[in-house]
Amino acid sequence: MPGVPAHVAVTTPSLLIDLFCQVVDNYGDIGVCWRLARSLTEKTPHRVRLWVDNLTAFQRLEPRIDHSGYQALSNQITLWHWERIHQVEQAGDVVIEAFGCDLPAPFLPKMLEQNSLWINLEYLSAEDWVNDCHGMPSLQPNGLRKYFFFPGFAPATGGLLREPDLLERRDNWRATPNLRWSQLKELGVPAELCDMLLHGGRQVFLFNYPNAPTTALVRALNTDSKPAVILQPHENGTHASQLASYVHLVKIPFVPQVHFDTLLWGSDLNFVRGEDSLVRAIWAGTPFIWHIYPQESNAHLLKLSAWLNKSPFDEHVKQLQMAWNHADAAGCEDIISALVSRPEHWQAWCHSCQQWASDLARQADLATNLLQFFTLHAGTR
Repeated sequence: MPGVPAHVAVTTPSLLIDLFCQVVDNYGDIGVCWRLARSLTEKTPHRVRLWVDNLTAFQRLEPRIDHSGYQALSNQITLWHWERIHQVEQAGDVVIEAFGCDLPAPFLPKMLEQNSLWINLEYLSAEDWVNDCHGMPSLQPNGLRKYFFFPGFAPATGGLLREPDLLERRDNWRATPNLRWSQLKELGVPAELCDMLLHGGRQVFLFNYPNAPTTALVRALNTDSKPAVILQPHENGTHASQLASYVHLVKIPFVPQVHFDTLLWGSDLNFVRGEDSLVRAIWAGTPFIWHIYPQESNAHLLKLSAWLNKSPFDEHVKQLQMAWNHADAAGCEDIISALVSRPEHWQAWCHSCQQWASDLARQADLATNLLQFFTLHAGTR
């Protein structure tokens, strides 16, 4: 930096960031916001006030959460319940409205007084129009500075949530097999099934919405020469049926967010749902199927098609992704059977997932892009 002696350290000004999260359904919204809060404060001096309207849902992902409505989660992150909005006198330098949750009305005058930078953090999308709308201002009649920020898969978007060392931690975890067996034991997987997996069985993680054709999955896996163990959370949408001799179903407890990644890393095939789980399945770099959140008028299928067009998957996998989301039992059974029983098809799927994770990891992550955006705009008073 010109004019600054080499021996003088240059510090980044500390920002107060208000991050608002409304838990609309399931755990995807709070899952993204909790990861984002940690990423924004990692190796930065910034502080985050994480505003959440449903502490019970948050507690499932982070067991430390209590119901006091105010709690320090780290030296830089404090949790606030929305009901306590009147207890803060000043808005943050940056205010993030996650997924169009609509900020509490009493907070807007405080933002105006502080001249807060207002970020409308949108849902993840692979649609082409996102590239043009990302980072665009949204004029407000009261003069507040508001911008759209779109997570996405292209360099022109805000990127995906990813910790800087995530892929390295993934590879190190996989290089230590005892960690996998310890986790399976903690999840209550019987010793004989762990031994089956140790000797080449296929581990499948199944996390789906209610209309998923899970019985077709069981029938398809039963056509493979490898035995399979399906791990399915107790509170999952539609439960798979134990109807096959080579497929074993184990109901597992809902795991905290900190253990979710390793559950995906240890599985050979992941079925995930929602936004947060999708991104973590991508970083796992192993075959996966995404059950996108259903929307009215099948709007979600347009988003699914846009995502598949951005993916490196071959036609078999793309057809399977569509069939799973259409609840097409016959199509799912046929395609899964072909993928798991033909080594060349399975290896192609594995390779495409590994390559996509590596390629996307070369792009800047969501938190880094947000921090750069703050630097450009937060100081504009």
